[in-house]
Amino acid sequence: MTAAGAAAGRLDVAGVSTVVIDTGPSAGGSTPPVLLLHGSGPGVTAAANWRPVIPALSGDRRVIAPDQLGFGGTATGEQRTYGRAGWTGHALALLDTLGVRTVDVIGNSMGGAIALSMAAARPASVRRIVLMGSMGVAMALPQGLDAVWGYTPGKARMREVIGLFAHDRSLITDELIEMRYEASLSPRVRDSWQAMFPAPRQRWVDNLALSGAELAAIGVPVLMVHGRDDQVVPWQVSSAQLLALLPDARLHVLSGCGHWTMIEKTDDFLAVVRPFLAT
Repeated sequence: MTAAGAAAGRLDVAGVSTVVIDTGPSAGGSTPPVLLLHGSGPGVTAAANWRPVIPALSGDRRVIAPDQLGFGGTATGEQRTYGRAGWTGHALALLDTLGVRTVDVIGNSMGGAIALSMAAARPASVRRIVLMGSMGVAMALPQGLDAVWGYTPGKARMREVIGLFAHDRSLITDELIEMRYEASLSPRVRDSWQAMFPAPRQRWVDNLALSGAELAAIGVPVLMVHGRDDQVVPWQVSSAQLLALLPDARLHVLSGCGHWTMIEKTDDFLAVVRPFLAT
């Protein structure tokens, strides 16, 4: 069982053995499944990223949450090309493998960029998008993100990285540090991580950015939720820009909250997300 309380299985997705949580009702009536795309922190998995969200959403919606290409149980350690095209292709191939035609997508940080990229690549596959502390727009590499992507295995380094994610210091427990540190030590995870974001890291921000034309062509409704005190992807350089560039967007900024909106402010997050996805 995962931290979210839902069993994770394995699927062959375009030749990649992929860990996926797939839970909730198999048929959701008029609403499509919800696809959850995690961010790019070291030691991240779908279960860790979405642990308070999956139980809340899966009561009445099918929820699909993969470990993305190179992360968690999907990491292989093999030499491969990462970046927006690879992660987008893997996410779309997952839908094809599951026989799912349309989804609502909730994307955290890097996962937000992939959610936007999915909508740009295959518009019919995405009905609504929720972005949390999202990337996906041209910006200078934030100092906090540079530190996250520069992580090398070590408990002190993991504590520093987790400290950047959470504004609420009570969330930075020894148990959490140990869990994420141990997850980052797996040789497959470690080798995949080292291949993802080598310096100079501005190029990976650029790679994950959609063009103005791509963003302008995304016609589906987009809800952005961002922590006012986000040190990893500050809202002023990302969500504020996306609000201006996306045709149908709205932005909810939460004070006293860092990059982990869904973990630090779970109730506030769900209070705006659930009505948005229900319509």
